[in-house]
Parts: sequence; structure tokens; C-alpha cells
Amino acid sequence: MKVVRKSLLSGAQSAEGMVVVIDVLRAFTCSALMFHYGIEELVLVKTPQEALEMRAKDSRYLVAGEVKGIKVDGFDLGNSPKDIVELGEPFFRGRKVVLRSSAGTQGVLAASATAQEVILGNYLTAAAIAKYLRAKASGDLLVTVLAMGFQAEQKSVEDEACGDYIEHLLTGRPYDHLAAIWTYLTHPYVATRLRGEVSFVPREDIVLAIQRDLFSFVLVGKPACPHVVVRRIDV
Repeated sequence: MKVVRKSLLSGAQSAEGMVVVIDVLRAFTCSALMFHYGIEELVLVKTPQEALEMRAKDSRYLVAGEVKGIKVDGFDLGNSPKDIVELGEPFFRGRKVVLRSSAGTQGVLAASATAQEVILGNYLTAAAIAKYLRAKASGDLLVTVLAMGFQAEQKSVEDEACGDYIEHLLTGRPYDHLAAIWTYLTHPYVATRLRGEVSFVPREDIVLAIQRDLFSFVLVGKPACPHVVVRRIDV
């Protein structure tokens, strides 16, 4: 197995092999939580308009996501793990969701053009991702670990650290989760949200996003041009 590290939308556009697209804050943490609570399907789209059009055609869809972190007018949900946990299984069981975000969904859509397979990456399912990839491993398997960062344009501590953790699980490369958490919590971007200074990012989101290995499933995307449909695979 060969592991390659890439970042941001520029990295997504050249990603190859089995591509793990990481968005810890917050899209793919939300995705894992929604599947945990029983959604049947997740569709990733590029624009808010596409998301709203899908719901207009099929009322079974919930519309979730953000533009620059802020919930879009007319969406059922924003991009907050806290909100998802508060709504819980009664809200999500059996539903379908269309998700648009500024980083993670854009990375999956871009990477799906060249990837062998695309996996949604986050801390909650990291060990399951590693198990899934090891089961597919052969001597020449290429895994691209792709950290999408802030709005897919600037590297972020949480996505890079999650990439470090997944690489550690795959290759044994050293990883210190305590050091990663401390760097994360003390980073100015994260610290302002912990202090409640950003109204659309609840403090609970920061905590929920760095919980490791809560779920034993993997979220795998399949191109369905121009979208990507994500399914849950238990491992």
C-alpha cells in the first residue's frame, strides 16, 4: 500500500487511487452522524440550487449544508453536528439527505473524476476507514489522503491531523492524538469558536468533531453525474 498526502481543491483535482476526502469541521462529521441516526441516502451536490431542486422533485429529501459556513436560506439543516445530535434518530431515520458544503463536498465531486473510489473522511469513522482500506490492500494499492481545509482553499489543523491519524492507522507512522488535540484547541480559528464568538458554529461542534472511532462503518461515494451518491458500508 502506498499512501499519498494531498490538500485542498487543487489536490482533489489530481487525486488518484482510493481517495479519503477529509472534512472534520464540519461536513463529513455531520454525514457520519446522519448515517448513524438512520438516513438511507446522502447525495453530495456542488451548489445550493442543485440541492433545492432535488428536494423540489422529491419531498423525501432533506436539504443540508452551508455557504461559507452559514446555513443557506430554505435549507432544512445547516452544517452543525450539535444540531444533528439534538434532532437525533427520530428526525433522520429513513430519510434521504442532499448535502452541499464549501469544502468536503467540493473535494469529493472533484476527486471522483479521477479516483478509483472516494471515501468520506472524519475522526468518527477513521478506524473503520483504515480497516476497509486494509481489506482491499495489495502491494500496489494507492491511497490518497486528502485534507480539504478551510473552504478548500487554506489548510486546517483538524483536517491535516485527521489525515495524520488515518495515515498512522494505515502505515504505523507516529501520531500523538493529545498533541493533535492541543494544537487544534489552541488554534485561533478553533479557539474563537470555542469561546462562542462565531454564531453559526456552536461550541459543541468543535468537541464532537474530534471524537475518534465512534462508528464501525465507512461512507463511500459513487459518481452519479453530476452528483455523488454516498452509501454506508459496515466493516
